[in-house]
Amino acid sequence: MSTTVEAVVGLGSNQGDSVLLLRDALASLDALAHTRIVRASRYYRTPAWGVEDQPDFVNAAALLQTRLEPPELLAAMLEIERGAGRTRRADGGDRWGPRTLDLDLLLHGGRITALPGLSVPHPHLHLRAFALVPLLEVAPDALIPGIGPARDRLAGLATGAIEALPYAPYPADPHPP
Repeated sequence: MSTTVEAVVGLGSNQGDSVLLLRDALASLDALAHTRIVRASRYYRTPAWGVEDQPDFVNAAALLQTRLEPPELLAAMLEIERGAGRTRRADGGDRWGPRTLDLDLLLHGGRITALPGLSVPHPHLHLRAFALVPLLEVAPDALIPGIGPARDRLAGLATGAIEALPYAPYPADPHPP
């Protein structure tokens, strides 16, 4: 086990009760051994990216303090996805399709990690406004290793279709009265 580092996890869903699925995923992340959520972003409605002919997503980000190494954290995240009903095709053919829950390890302690099935920072992070908007809410000074300030990358992307939803961030009730 390593020392405690800050990591950022991106969350997304466009199937089922997406807000509730994200809230439950945040609770599961917060319950991981040697891990706690420091801050969670608001929930955002965002257009689908990659395969655009599907429902909009609800996205968020969580800033964690964790002692888990990237492969351990990824394994736990994949288990949380499975618990939410997510299945992944072995050939990756469903990579950008609809999903109940998608958890991406965006950043981990300022490190660059390149392993089979795991790239940190997330390889498309600097191109995705739907990930950068909530990331910058939880980590306003975030640096993307090998790329630079996340804020600079977001400045060059279209954000007009990203809409903050009226739900309170975790751990508050995601369904307002």
